[in-house]
Amino acid sequence: MQKLLTRVKTLNSLLCVGLDPTGDDATVIRRLHEVVTETSDYAAAFKPNLAFFLSRENGVALLEKTVRRIPSEIPVILDGKFGDISSTAEHYASFAYDIIGADAVTVNPYMGDDTIRPFARPGKMVFSLAKTSNKPQHGLQDAAMTRGGSISDWAARLARLMDEELADSTIGLVVGASEPETVAKVRAACPEQWFLVPGIGAQGGDLSATLRAGLRTDGSGLLINSSRSIWQAKNAGAAARELMEQINQFRTVASPDHA
Repeated sequence: MQKLLTRVKTLNSLLCVGLDPTGDDATVIRRLHEVVTETSDYAAAFKPNLAFFLSRENGVALLEKTVRRIPSEIPVILDGKFGDISSTAEHYASFAYDIIGADAVTVNPYMGDDTIRPFARPGKMVFSLAKTSNKPQHGLQDAAMTRGGSISDWAARLARLMDEELADSTIGLVVGASEPETVAKVRAACPEQWFLVPGIGAQGGDLSATLRAGLRTDGSGLLINSSRSIWQAKNAGAAARELMEQINQFRTVASPDHA
């Protein structure tokens, strides 16, 4: 968490560069090198998607090599959406942190808080799914509970309570940009937590509305992820710089007191 806070403050960036490599082996190896090199000056974090690596022969080795190439001051979020019982989750956590060297992970909390705890190591950060950006929305997330609210509301509350409980690690949330009103709702329920926000760019999320809905009062608290639009750009660095600058313009509008 401290690495993320330092990076955000030093760079004045809330941009998370997603790494979802597609193409033949030669293209992927070349492009991963280009994207990491060209966007490192603008990225508050990198987010390699585990599935895109596991689907390739020697994908784990490629993932390890890619993470080692990322400058050490930039946090790495391994997007695996892990979600299993604690004894199995412990092995996933060992893979993510001890083998790959990630600073943070994404988890699916729908088997309960035991799916989160093994990843909540001291100094590490966990982003727990609350409301995802895929369309159509899953009925599970929107299902109403007898105690009030939806299952996604409860998932956010669970993450907030665990964040308050676990002093040595940080529990954030994955909140998609496809519904800014939902971002605002989750922010109201979880005013201090960090949100990892997919859905901007290729998925059509509204950047301005999302920032207005989700920024904390200090003009921070969001990581805006972009994967395909940067990967497919002719110049990844220029695309990352442009998005970072757009985010900062809206941060100024949304939070006038932010320095």
